[in-house]
Amino acid sequence: RSATLERGTLTSNENGGLDSPTRFSLDQNYPNPFNPSTKISFSLEKAAPTQLVVYNMLGQKVATLVNERLNAGEHTFNFKADNLSSGIYIYRLQSASQSITKRMTLIK
Repeated sequence: RSATLERGTLTSNENGGLDSPTRFSLDQNYPNPFNPSTKISFSLEKAAPTQLVVYNMLGQKVATLVNERLNAGEHTFNFKADNLSSGIYIYRLQSASQSITKRMTLIK
């Protein structure tokens, strides 16, 4: 069973209760390396204003995938890099007072 909350998903346990994520986490994008698009998934333990931003290796922002309040749960967003050059990019998830940063590689 699952209950969908906007873009997040909570799964039910055997007792019929809902299991929510117990931690703030950012998964490695898939596929990686990628061309021209990749999926980025993360979990929020509570509802909060959330940003998911992609930067080049010079620290310049190249895309904002999320900039809104999201509910607790698992979220997945697609990043399309059609107009970007091959290289390593950084993606950063920030929500409340927490942030996580990871790398991904675009190969054209």
